[in-house]
Amino acid sequence: MANAQDTSLSRLGQINGAGATDALFLKIFSGEVLTEFERKVIFKALHFVRQISNGKSAQFPLIGKASAGYHTPGGWIDGSSIPHAETVITVDDLLVSSTFIANIDEAMNHYDVRQPYSAELGRVLANTYDQNVARVIALAARAASPLTGRPGGSRITDAAMATDPAKLEAALFTAAQTLDEKDVGLEDTQAVFRPAQYYLLAQRDRLVNTQLGGAGSVASGKVDTVAGFPIVKSNHVPSTQVTAGPAKYQGDFRTTVGLVFNKMAAGTVQLLDLAMESEYEIRRQGTFMVAKYAVGHDKLRPDCAIEIATGAVA
Repeated sequence: MANAQDTSLSRLGQINGAGATDALFLKIFSGEVLTEFERKVIFKALHFVRQISNGKSAQFPLIGKASAGYHTPGGWIDGSSIPHAETVITVDDLLVSSTFIANIDEAMNHYDVRQPYSAELGRVLANTYDQNVARVIALAARAASPLTGRPGGSRITDAAMATDPAKLEAALFTAAQTLDEKDVGLEDTQAVFRPAQYYLLAQRDRLVNTQLGGAGSVASGKVDTVAGFPIVKSNHVPSTQVTAGPAKYQGDFRTTVGLVFNKMAAGTVQLLDLAMESEYEIRRQGTFMVAKYAVGHDKLRPDCAIEIATGAVA
């Protein structure tokens, strides 16, 4: 004879103690994955993102500069040609992160598995997103422009760049000058460094001394703006030689120290936004969960990207 349901047993996923034991679980889990992804991802808001509803790629038209000349009275005025080019960004294969949560763990609940698992799924997807965008920006800084007559990317190098805050500061002013001379300007630009270089700048008195017009605080370990660039720190500024994964993200980044770029330096095509799927597997007595998205990244305008490095590409 079957035993009646034990009403003293608290099932974490049930609504008001009745119905499916995972009704609340997926909603909460999905929310935590999304929250962690948005909390951890840095580069998404710093570059151009385009949503598409279907297809494998998207075209990004590039338009060059017009020309001007003096007119001789009576002369015929012919229109000047403006160069055009395009960049096609292809969506990568579906990126997934998954986990299995045993039903017995939910029932016993002597330790929390849901929250750390959900945080980890969101974190790893955010990390991969940032790593790929950062690599694309570094590669853009090394690339020629697809537009005839437009400058390509730039690299600013010094052997002491990774350890000397004065060199970093000087590089940022050189980067500002470079972007101005390319007619890119400083609007929608930022500089991103790894924590080691960020905190070197934060210890430089002239950058955080508010009495001298600096912005930031030694007490909080924060530097806000240098040479017109908001300073951002990220562990995902590339630092190794990447030989795995899609070819467009591969390169030798062992000399890379930081990135200065306008948001048009790189683009992302987003086919499938971050989503969650879940299925209870009877034979395994647990719930299998998958977090996923389908996006693709690539360089757009190399003239908008500057790589700060310790030397030439190895």
